[in-house]
Amino acid sequence: MIVAERKPLAEILELVAGAKRLLVVGCDTCVAECAAGGRKEVAETAALLRMAFEQAGSEVEVREASLDRQCVNQFLAQVGEDVAWADTVLSLGCGAGVQALARFYPDQVFVPALNTQFIGTTVEAGVWAEDCSGCGDCKLAYFGAVCPLTRCSKRLLNGPCGGSRNGKCEVSPDVDCAWQLIYDRLAALNQLDRLRAFVAPNDWSTSHSGRPRTIIREDRRV
Repeated sequence: MIVAERKPLAEILELVAGAKRLLVVGCDTCVAECAAGGRKEVAETAALLRMAFEQAGSEVEVREASLDRQCVNQFLAQVGEDVAWADTVLSLGCGAGVQALARFYPDQVFVPALNTQFIGTTVEAGVWAEDCSGCGDCKLAYFGAVCPLTRCSKRLLNGPCGGSRNGKCEVSPDVDCAWQLIYDRLAALNQLDRLRAFVAPNDWSTSHSGRPRTIIREDRRV
């Protein structure tokens, strides 16, 4: 899932300065799971903004809405009336969600309330970890489903650097050595022979190398 964090309230207030009719719209998928932009966070953010506006003596009306997904067009029309009412829309979605809304409603002002961080997983309640860099050339099959491009600080594909200590990366004692994780995983699966195979350099042409990427599935096009 995409993991994000809410911007500081002071920054959000700067972004919506001058608004008189403010719509706060959330996303009930990824950013809801990481407690940044779901219905609960929309209500919290709207309440904080109302109090800030009241304390500043600003007359700003605030509405709340939420979508199942901000990045899917079929859901975006659901907030059409609210978007038309507002002069500014504050999105509690990821960066893709903000841009999807802006494309769908090209005449409206949209500003982000979140800082999009990474593609990750839930480790435990309140903890999310970056697991995928979206490189477009996935090699997880070689590494016991542990991604060295993301998890290794040096992005090594053919073995460890030799600088780890007690299973921790030399960059920081708080970071697990990716290659220790890979070794342990392959050992548990009785697949250590995979480490003898040379893994070719990553095909970075499939990554975000100076251009946005597009995937087209002809069998899904209308």
